[in-house]
Amino acid sequence: MITIIAAIGEKNELGKDNQLIWHLPEDFKRFKTITSGHHIIMGRKTFESFPKPLPNRTHVIVTRQKSYAPENCIVVNSIKEAIGVCPKDETIFVIGGGEIYKQAIAFADVLELTRVHHTFEADAFFPKIDIQNWQLNFEEFHPKDEKHNFDFTFLTYSRKSK
Repeated sequence: MITIIAAIGEKNELGKDNQLIWHLPEDFKRFKTITSGHHIIMGRKTFESFPKPLPNRTHVIVTRQKSYAPENCIVVNSIKEAIGVCPKDETIFVIGGGEIYKQAIAFADVLELTRVHHTFEADAFFPKIDIQNWQLNFEEFHPKDEKHNFDFTFLTYSRKSK
């Protein structure tokens, strides 16, 4: 199963200058819980935005750079190749960035989204999804509080069968 996991603003914003544009501790906690123990597929820029590799996950990095070889990571040149190197019986997570999401959306079975209820200045965006192709399975609203500057909602969608 291929799951895309992302936090996105009201206009599908993802980030700016290769950084997140909000700080939501509950979203980080959910991301860690959901992806721990699994393969995570990302682009090179997303990988390089981390201070260090994320613990307890196998990193699969998609890049066009032929000599790119960070330690303890699998490096591939396409989304198809990234999916192919992951175990067939495992849930695989696609974690960004914008171009990787755009390439992976056609392969995705599940979307784990955090909708941040605000608009932001951004230079990376999540692809527009046709909601007709997706079934909402879970929705949990979180109001802003002392740790979260914005309201947000956790959403889980599964692809409708064709």
